[in-house]
Amino acid sequence: MVTEVDLLILGGGCAGLSLARELAAHESKAPTTCIIEQRTHYDNDRTWCFWNDDTALATDLVEHRWPRIQLRAAGEVVDVECGDRPYQMIGSGRFYADALQKISGAPQLNIELGVRTLAEPYFAQGMWHVGTDAGQRRARKLIDTRPGPMPTTPQVSPILWQSFFGKEIVCEAPLFDPSTVTLMDFFDDRSPDLHGRIIFTYVLPLSANRALIEVTMFDPTPFGAVDLSQALQRQIQARVGAHVYTEARSEHGILPMGLPHRHASREASAPNYVQVGLMHGGARASTGYAFQRIQRWAQSCAAQLVAGAPMQPHAADSLLIRNMDRLFLSLLRHRPDTASTLFLSMFKHADRAVLIRFLNDRMSLRDALGIVTSLPALPFIRQIGHDLVHAR
Repeated sequence: MVTEVDLLILGGGCAGLSLARELAAHESKAPTTCIIEQRTHYDNDRTWCFWNDDTALATDLVEHRWPRIQLRAAGEVVDVECGDRPYQMIGSGRFYADALQKISGAPQLNIELGVRTLAEPYFAQGMWHVGTDAGQRRARKLIDTRPGPMPTTPQVSPILWQSFFGKEIVCEAPLFDPSTVTLMDFFDDRSPDLHGRIIFTYVLPLSANRALIEVTMFDPTPFGAVDLSQALQRQIQARVGAHVYTEARSEHGILPMGLPHRHASREASAPNYVQVGLMHGGARASTGYAFQRIQRWAQSCAAQLVAGAPMQPHAADSLLIRNMDRLFLSLLRHRPDTASTLFLSMFKHADRAVLIRFLNDRMSLRDALGIVTSLPALPFIRQIGHDLVHAR
């Protein structure tokens, strides 16, 4: 049993396993590494999507590609041809299996499943110490991918939460268009708990007979699977009608959108320690897309570790992008009724390549200006005034 290593990774989710995959590629140059993960086994419980471009990573794991995305709102339908940047999907089952295989084939890497941390890590005598229910673990460097407790105050909470619940269904009849992903289909659920909130359906057709159908909500309050289950069932029924179908699996997640700016933390005073993952800058604020951002960090961090350079957390967005995202999310938070209009305007008026780069977290300054000009100005001007008066 590994008790002392060069590097300890707390959490074997997307960020932890992505780094492990990159370290395994460095073979004997990689530091001795132990990943501690509390789950005992991995399920196909996530779906990661992104648009392919020249910078995309882990594309060898892609299972499906779509040449077209679609938005539905206010009775209108906007189709966007993706061209040479198709929308593509990696299922977590394939990702987990690949990562575990690479870890098992790298003598310098080890993963401990079913192991829980019992106390917060502490640094003493040049080593990080972590108490677990399988004994003490020590390492010279520590990467913490755990999300931590759910924020409960405005000072540490995101502007919005993105909550989603979906089911992969298999139908007897060919009901889906396998060439087109419905990225957003806005609707107003009439149940008392969801009425008037930003809610839309996401449809990922895996074949003519099979699709992942999700209900997604942007809201200041996070929602669990139970909270969204009835809305999801209504949206599935609206698409399958009287046709017979079976449920293959389900997935649920809660992502932060617009976290407060990172202030001094343990990283500032503690040596060889970084926090990464969704709650620490791993997701794009205005969209929630995270997979490629995490892959870029993992590739960079692995190179830093092999070179003996200081580890870095996720790269911060530019001041321009942070402020744009913050204003956009603030408007959605205070005027949820404008959401469908804003996204519809963006999809209708933004240049196709600019829109995809914005959604794919690859936006340039020129792209930012293109997105701004595709949106109605008045709601944002009013929101700027509101935020100046009611700064939180």
